[in-house]
Amino acid sequence: MVIKQISVSLENVPGALSKLSELLGREGVNIRAISVADTSDISTVRFVVDDPEKAKNIMRANGYSPKETDVLAVETPDHPGGLNAVLIPLKNAGINVHYLYPHLGRIGNNAIVILGVDKTEEAQRVLQQNWIHTLGKEAYNI
Repeated sequence: MVIKQISVSLENVPGALSKLSELLGREGVNIRAISVADTSDISTVRFVVDDPEKAKNIMRANGYSPKETDVLAVETPDHPGGLNAVLIPLKNAGINVHYLYPHLGRIGNNAIVILGVDKTEEAQRVLQQNWIHTLGKEAYNI
């Protein structure tokens, strides 16, 4: 099952990310995975939370413009080269990985990564056929 990622643009100034984190935390929304990419003026923050609808509502009510995107949460072996268990099947299927970032949880000895790809549903099928565990909504609470 595909999970929801929230993206938002923030001014690239001290405290902008802290303000957003504090707002979500105060309202009981837990950030489970996060990535920040910056330019000189704007930072793009991508994150997975335990309650995406609540997070979007809180953000909109406080002047943010969140965008929701489908992504995959994927269990990957945590050893040197382990990420290729995910990347090689996608490459072989002609699926482009636009971005990848770590989830803050783990499953046993395995890491979890968030994948933004060009063909989300197809990527999920390919990974499942290759015995890679794609995580659904339960990934929010790991």
